[in-house]
Amino acid sequence: MTATLTHSPRMPVPGRQYGLDWLRIGVFILLIFYHTGMFFNTEGWHAKSLNANDAMEPFMWLSSPWRLPLLFLISGVAMRFLSDKLGSGKFALDRLWRLFPVILFGMYVVVPPQSYSELRIAGIIEPGYWDFFRQYAGEWAGPWELHTPTWNHLWYVVYLFVYSLLLAPVFPLLRKLADSKMMQAAGQASSRGWLGTLALISLPLLPFLLVRFTLFEHFPTSHDLTEDWANHANSFSMVLIGYFMARNEGVWRGVDRALPVVGALTAVLLAYLFWAYTHIEIALGEPALLWFARLARIVFMWSIILTLLGAARRWMNQDGPVRRYLTAAVFPWYILHQTIIVIVGFAIRDAGYGVWTEFAIITAATVSGCLLGFEVLRHIPVLRLVMGMKALAPAIAQAQTVQTAQTLQKL
Repeated sequence: MTATLTHSPRMPVPGRQYGLDWLRIGVFILLIFYHTGMFFNTEGWHAKSLNANDAMEPFMWLSSPWRLPLLFLISGVAMRFLSDKLGSGKFALDRLWRLFPVILFGMYVVVPPQSYSELRIAGIIEPGYWDFFRQYAGEWAGPWELHTPTWNHLWYVVYLFVYSLLLAPVFPLLRKLADSKMMQAAGQASSRGWLGTLALISLPLLPFLLVRFTLFEHFPTSHDLTEDWANHANSFSMVLIGYFMARNEGVWRGVDRALPVVGALTAVLLAYLFWAYTHIEIALGEPALLWFARLARIVFMWSIILTLLGAARRWMNQDGPVRRYLTAAVFPWYILHQTIIVIVGFAIRDAGYGVWTEFAIITAATVSGCLLGFEVLRHIPVLRLVMGMKALAPAIAQAQTVQTAQTLQKL
């Protein structure tokens, strides 16, 4: 899957791009630390430290424009290859089997402790998890303002599941369009000259600029499936961009060629946005600066994605046992991490610890909980299903079942 392009022995043609795997791993790990930061910053969240402060907020804001868009783009690339392999019907069944159990298990097992902690901190409910859970699971919208049951951080899985089912029937049409002479010629054009680089940078920005200054004004991000139209437009656009890029060799050559330019552009925008975020009163007080910051945020989103894609192809396109382990582990870690952060944060918030002690405890608990959780869950077939992992081959499953039983007997 890693045959090379003619112009460089290090650039793979479209196929299994291990650099994309590493980017996916990196973004999910970044999400874990981002949500740890949410416990300590001044924005509203499910649980908050009594030591909350704004020290890390500019750095967190700088990751917000591109983290999830990059994941949706990579998901679009994966959709292309998987739908080509399985066909539309089997692709839809695969997504149903791989994602829907994760959503149900997440909403009724993984996420409820987050809602319990949030309601306890707000003083809305009394201690007693099972009394809370009966209402959480048995009453749609619950007897409180917080909507339950909910998916919280698993909204990405829900949206990806819905997009997959919506796209499955039209994959033959999309495939024909993506492989058309017009699209292939456009890809080749993106890899030639400064005009091609300019087009690669500017043209994909158009839908996101349109969304920002139309839909976003009326539908701010809510993660409500039926009301989150601006977020849907952005996320769905990224999925489609990933799908159309996946097998377009010219576009990937364009990404390789544009790396120095988009890297420099990203550095300039990063510096400006950091200034804007750390001098927010000045930016908000000057309409021109505010509008420029809004435009810069959108351009930054795409420029840093192109930069990361180019860097990953150039320096991270390597396989090995670490990549294979992390590729399997990082999605279960994503499912588990926020619940660990919230319940540990809730448990220690009144203990009188300093901010660095709190951070160390929560980070250690989250990392160890994710590591241990994955190691336990991956040996239990039914739990593999609800963690989004592939089913084990029968021989391996039988051996691991015996191993698990023997381990339990020793406890």
